[in-house]
Amino acid sequence: MDVTSFISDIWDTLAISSAMVALTVVIHFIGLAYLINMIRQREPNGTQLKDHLSKQVFSIILVVFGIFAIHSCEIWIYAAVYYYGLQALPDFETALYYSTVTFVTLGYGDVILPRDWRLVGAIEAANGVILLGWSTAFLITVIGRLRALEHDWLDQRGE
Repeated sequence: MDVTSFISDIWDTLAISSAMVALTVVIHFIGLAYLINMIRQREPNGTQLKDHLSKQVFSIILVVFGIFAIHSCEIWIYAAVYYYGLQALPDFETALYYSTVTFVTLGYGDVILPRDWRLVGAIEAANGVILLGWSTAFLITVIGRLRALEHDWLDQRGE
């Protein structure tokens, strides 16, 4: 491999990886914003404690399933790029498996990308770590806020 083709290949790889990171970050942001909007619509407004707690439970379950759905979309998009765009893997199931294992940084190593596209997989793993961390922070914030609402409501009840 000469230097010119190496530079061309690396730029192609970085362009695809950068586009995928940008796309998944936007999807993630929109998905979390949508979840925030759904939670705000379910905030208690002087309801009974029983109703309030059920709304909290429902909100947490909604957030967990919502985060799972967001990550699933991001993983499926990576899989589509590997299979349809790069034609780097033999079938879509393999691409989806590879993308899932890579995104969550499990990394079994039983499926690997061709040499030309390995960097895309490595960047997917870094992207997955960041997005999973963002989701974790979001979930902890939501639970903390719901707990604060519970304490506020209980303080008002005691007055």
